[in-house]
Amino acid sequence: MLTVKEIFFSEYEIKKSKFISYLAPYSEFDELLKKLQNEHPKARHFVYAYRYLNEFDQVVENSSDDGEPKGTSGKPTLATLAGKDIVNSCIITVRYFGGIKLGTGGLVRAYSDSANKVISEAKLFPYTKEFLYEYEIEYSELQRYEYVANKLGIKVVDKVFSENVIFKISCEKEKKEEFEKEVLLHTS
Repeated sequence: MLTVKEIFFSEYEIKKSKFISYLAPYSEFDELLKKLQNEHPKARHFVYAYRYLNEFDQVVENSSDDGEPKGTSGKPTLATLAGKDIVNSCIITVRYFGGIKLGTGGLVRAYSDSANKVISEAKLFPYTKEFLYEYEIEYSELQRYEYVANKLGIKVVDKVFSENVIFKISCEKEKKEEFEKEVLLHTS
């Protein structure tokens, strides 16, 4: 399985219709869709497909044709994601209609080609399962924990401030061990 860690986009044009496809981490789906709808007010369609793993490691997937004829856009986009075995990711394709109808077969090809193009231009990574880890630390240790997490590229999920700080990170098991070693090295 593969995944992406940042947003990629590409443009594809056929018969004067422009297809702008965005491949992004699934965690950014809702925000990206709203942003694109605001940035492209004259676009005719915002077709999407996503696949992610739920807490039971089951693949959850969905797609939308957003007004295109049923099955001509969202499903081919989803089939492209599934065919490349990409998870925890989404594709949103913004379509500007060029005045020439493509027909159902033409739409299927156009959306598939646009999805394939953005995937081919993206940087894909092997999927690794991440776990949530929680540390209760003193306020004086917070800067060190943040520094080490940032240095190792570990996602800080939350910081809860009370008597102590509850510092939460999300990463794979190997990174957790590396994180804990680094934190101990940087104690003063």
